[in-house]
Amino acid sequence: MKPRRIEIMDTTLRDGEQTSGVSFTAPEKLTLARLLLEELQVDRIEVASARVSDGEYESVRQIASWAREAGMLPKIEVLSFVDDGASLEWIHKAGGRTQNLLTKGSMNHLTHQLRKTPEAHFKAVGAVLSRAEDMDIRSNVYLEDWSNGMRESKEYVFQFLDFLQTQPVDRILLPDTLGILTPEETFTYLNEILGRYPDLHFDFHGHNDYDLSVANVLEALKAGIHGLHLTVNGMGERAGNAPLSSVVAVINDFLPEVEIGVCESSLYKVSKLVSAFTGIGIPSNKPIIGDNVFTQTAGIHADGDNKKNLYFNNLLPERFGRKRKYALGKTSGKANIQKNLQELGLSLSDAELKLVTARIIELGDRKERVTREDLPYIISDVLGTEGQPQQVFIRSYVLTHAKGLQPTTTVFLEIEGKTYEENARGDGQFDAFMNALRKVYKDLNRPLPDLIDYAVRIPPGSNSDALCETVITWKTGKREFTTRGLDSDQTVSAIKATEKMLNRCC
Repeated sequence: MKPRRIEIMDTTLRDGEQTSGVSFTAPEKLTLARLLLEELQVDRIEVASARVSDGEYESVRQIASWAREAGMLPKIEVLSFVDDGASLEWIHKAGGRTQNLLTKGSMNHLTHQLRKTPEAHFKAVGAVLSRAEDMDIRSNVYLEDWSNGMRESKEYVFQFLDFLQTQPVDRILLPDTLGILTPEETFTYLNEILGRYPDLHFDFHGHNDYDLSVANVLEALKAGIHGLHLTVNGMGERAGNAPLSSVVAVINDFLPEVEIGVCESSLYKVSKLVSAFTGIGIPSNKPIIGDNVFTQTAGIHADGDNKKNLYFNNLLPERFGRKRKYALGKTSGKANIQKNLQELGLSLSDAELKLVTARIIELGDRKERVTREDLPYIISDVLGTEGQPQQVFIRSYVLTHAKGLQPTTTVFLEIEGKTYEENARGDGQFDAFMNALRKVYKDLNRPLPDLIDYAVRIPPGSNSDALCETVITWKTGKREFTTRGLDSDQTVSAIKATEKMLNRCC
């Protein structure tokens, strides 16, 4: 049986812009309109509300101008109002040719907001539709608060639909304006309407107040709906609208009888751009597009992935232009580390891997976030001292730094089983530490190498604050050598590098 084609209308640029604090510029809207239609390949886009501002007018003008040249003008829609044709004039002047007329879909809204009878409302709506036809503007009609209308004033909804089927209307748009529907209600109401009006085209417009928008979309499709309204990243007023990315994945994986034209591989790219334009971050656990949703954290999962992909599901990251990642932390274990080493082209023995794993677990216990780019530094730090006998231990230290006062350090050392304690001041915390160390070694009549270079860096490409590496070059006589220390704190990493120096030469 041939799949039934469903229209996807994206309303990020109109309903999505009603997200608190969000406002697109005209160039941003044009950029996103082109991406939505050309790259994501949605069927239609709703780009603005008529008569809102000069900026909205310029957005519609630019988008309509581009769409006309690209042969896509019928895909551009603008929200309009029952306002004696003022919205129509605005749309026509901006170059638009499709209105989505906002009308009242419940007696509650009609009575208390418009204070009109159904007959008076229908007459006003009919006048706008007739005028749009004369202006060669196509019409879709929103039944605002339709879901409450079906719950509380079903007779009115059917009376309105009876009227609309006599009018020049392409689509009737049924919004769950306040996001109050359950999946069961969504199916029941739409099944009844679609059975009663088989010749009309209906779209479902879901909101997410109860986090049920995707479930409601699924039920709308099962009921036979012809089109869906979605937004990138689930943007929209209050809790937002049904998210485009999740709905696309659900349709493609669970509804073989339904066909859509959206290009999955472009979802992530467009989502990130919308996030950048709006300043609204994508939650890291947001399905399909969140930063962490294709990241395995538990080591047992990475191990399972090596054994016939035991922890994979149908949501393969490559479908959405992404890659699977394996997090490094206290729960990651050897399997996650091996996956990251493979990406870096590195290999370790079992004994070496055990040492590196222990260091990553230690960092995880301190709530430090380790990235793949940190791995070579950890390996260098851990394996660089492996097998080297340690007779000097910096057991404890106190670093103080106060405005207007010289930094001071108290250090407690263990050297060949004996303990020593000293304190000193310096030009910085590490300088004070070295001065205290020199006091200990002077009393022992042992020389310390000269510090001739000191460099601090973070792993190139790392986006975490887990680690910085301090590389210190020392000179004793004619010999120069370097030691490295690794820690999230710069001074502590320098102290670790110094401890390695003490065990090499003193």
